[in-house]
Amino acid sequence: MKSINPDDFKVTKTIKLSKIPTNLFNEASDEDKEEKLDKVQEKLSHLQDIMYAHNRYGVLICLQGMDTSGKDSLIREVFKEFNSRGVVVHSFKTPNSTELEHDYLWRHYLALPEKGKFAVFNRTHYENVLVTRVHPEYVLNENLPGITTIDDITPKFWENRFEQIRNFEKHIAQNGTIVLKFYLHLSKDEQRKRLLRRLEEEAHHWKFSPGDLKERERWDDYMKYYEEAINATSTENAPWYIVPADDKDMCRYIVAKIIWENMKQYSDIKEPELDDKVKMNFAIYKEQLTKE
Repeated sequence: MKSINPDDFKVTKTIKLSKIPTNLFNEASDEDKEEKLDKVQEKLSHLQDIMYAHNRYGVLICLQGMDTSGKDSLIREVFKEFNSRGVVVHSFKTPNSTELEHDYLWRHYLALPEKGKFAVFNRTHYENVLVTRVHPEYVLNENLPGITTIDDITPKFWENRFEQIRNFEKHIAQNGTIVLKFYLHLSKDEQRKRLLRRLEEEAHHWKFSPGDLKERERWDDYMKYYEEAINATSTENAPWYIVPADDKDMCRYIVAKIIWENMKQYSDIKEPELDDKVKMNFAIYKEQLTKE
């Protein structure tokens, strides 16, 4: 398998999704991809144990993508070697009545990772500049000052939201949260195949919703707004990575590899050293326990 370079997927300049491939077309076999993923899983799991003892950083993994892009299975496979205490997954649905009584970022602040832990946002705060742009009527549910009709939602409104999101991510990054954002780049044809699979295979019936087809009709709108959101919010504090998602095994490995390569840069994440006096008395402690 060719070496995976995270910089090849990182958004550092203006992108156009239609020009970015949805399949890496790597010659590696499925077995090779799974073996590579297994090795990275183990490394990340071990690193999280050290992070837990170090207790200075949290890691926020943000996953966005169209329906069927593979977010759920990616989470299951990439993080399955983690200690259960070390990773928390949050799937953000339509805001409930309590959440709507607060600003749109409030519920995301509440879900940020504790120090020493990973948090995975399965759909994220970016829904507030994606779904709400395709369906601006949803913004009216937020009961915002000066916004009483869809006509009140101007381009400046979205520019302000992008700025608010950049500030949110800058703030949490400066306070010890490592932020990595992934857009799982799925082709429209591959989505069609996966939706058909949900209809054809009984074990996957539960995943299907007629709403998926309605959202699929707005594919071009979603691509437009994803482009704008990614271009407006990929920063050094919180970079976006666009990962080809037509091949699920390769997508999982790329995401895991990017996380690992980023985490390796934090050379200060180490297990804390025991006090010298405690270490000097190890023999005494061992003798005390042996005599019990």
